[in-house]
Amino acid sequence: MPELDITGGPVFRRLAAALPAACVLALAAVPPAALSSSPSPSPFRAPSGSQLGAPPVSPGTESLLPASRIAAGAGREIDPAAVDRFVNAYREATGLPGVAVAVTRGAKVVHVAGYGRTASGEPVTGRTPMAVASLSKSFTALAVMQLVEEGRVGLDAPVREALPEFTMADPRAARITVRQLLDQTSGMATSAFRERSLPQPRSLREAVARLRGARLAADPGTRWSYHNTNFQVAARLVEVVAGVPFADRLRTHVFGPLGMRDSRTIDTERDLPPTARGHLHLLGVPIALAEPHGFGNGSGGVISSAGDMARWMIMQAGEGTGPGGVRVVSAAGVAEMRTPSRIKRSYALGWALGTTGSGAPVVEHDGDLSTATARQTLLLRSGHGIVVMANTGTAYDDSGAIADALVAMAEGREPEPPPSPSPFLLVDAVFALAAALTLALAGRGLVRSRRWSARRAGRPGWRTAARLLPYAAPGVLCLTITDVFRVLSRGGDATWAHVAYLYFSFVIWLLLAAVACALLLLARLRHLVLAGAGQASR
Repeated sequence: MPELDITGGPVFRRLAAALPAACVLALAAVPPAALSSSPSPSPFRAPSGSQLGAPPVSPGTESLLPASRIAAGAGREIDPAAVDRFVNAYREATGLPGVAVAVTRGAKVVHVAGYGRTASGEPVTGRTPMAVASLSKSFTALAVMQLVEEGRVGLDAPVREALPEFTMADPRAARITVRQLLDQTSGMATSAFRERSLPQPRSLREAVARLRGARLAADPGTRWSYHNTNFQVAARLVEVVAGVPFADRLRTHVFGPLGMRDSRTIDTERDLPPTARGHLHLLGVPIALAEPHGFGNGSGGVISSAGDMARWMIMQAGEGTGPGGVRVVSAAGVAEMRTPSRIKRSYALGWALGTTGSGAPVVEHDGDLSTATARQTLLLRSGHGIVVMANTGTAYDDSGAIADALVAMAEGREPEPPPSPSPFLLVDAVFALAAALTLALAGRGLVRSRRWSARRAGRPGWRTAARLLPYAAPGVLCLTITDVFRVLSRGGDATWAHVAYLYFSFVIWLLLAAVACALLLLARLRHLVLAGAGQASR
């Protein structure tokens, strides 16, 4: 399970085009004969001695007006029928198997609906539990902020004061503050700690314990790096300070008060309910697949429904006040969570800050698993909350595309039409053709391998080896594909399974090419040995 959200979001989507192209170029050195075979976010620091400041609001990230004060001219309310038409058209154009949507405005639920089916074959409804992946970071930030407001945690105090078990091999870790975990400036990064490809923990306690031998990539507070472990440490801090498991703390202090009855948080992909499992596409056909192994509680483990996420967005629009007037955090706490980092002005505490296509400010967050995606967006001026959860993987970003269309509707703009045909269908078709050609050439090469070896019997060994060496290229690329990914992503981390899920049709072709080249190589070597033995006997 990629963090669950082990993918790290938008970076993986940008690489989705880069890796196949780079790998194809790497294979371009293989001659035609050898190809008889050929992976998605105004600085403020609390005054000394205080635990929670009331920061001034930076331009473009103003605090949301409560529902009672939403300006009439700040966008228009989204038409539910228009949402249905767009989502159905999008599903028809792309083959998206299932998606759930929530639209709110202020304290009002505008539209909650499910479309299509889950991986287990059930209809998607507004009550269907689905994975929200890294949207979970906003929940973790809220859980921490509640403890800050209770006076039990200092936002700018060292993490180790509240969580003594948090130790690293790097002495600088003692200076990491709670805020730096939540705004991703702790100094922890994939380049120094490969959180995804290491053996995965089974609990938040183990997630913190495995850091004992890790080092930082930078001094705390000097560099921003999206790193899931930050939020796993924050979640462990919550459960240690609160004295209850993190899942119980969310249930009693967030999900329960807000009436989010379908919501919970889980540890690993093994805990995903059947309705939260997802798909990859191959030639336009959705294929239900298990999520790759990974740990995600605190960073990507929340499971929720569209109806529940509507309640969550109403609370966000109400500056901490949810449906029925229940308050789970103060307005000052909400403002704090939306205050940009001094190092990365587009990221706050578990939220990303940005603007819409028309330049209006938003707070949002993407969530990415290998087989599911989600996005939450809050339009600060109009009060619209939009959540989309799709049961297809990171590479497709279906939740992002639908969310962008709904934002456009909220602003009175025409949404971009769904792609038709899907660009992924065209990519799959190219690699399907490459696979067919690879198999045909491999078969031809195998049939002619005896003749090929006979022609080269008696020639210098180095020349024959030079002709055979390219056959190893696809196999070598299979074995080193995570290293290629790491180079292309400038230090990114993923397991072989995550790379395969991100570039599904490409990896299928690559595996076929590797097997075909290996068989052809073995066949030609065998005939070379037999031909040499025959000459020696004469």
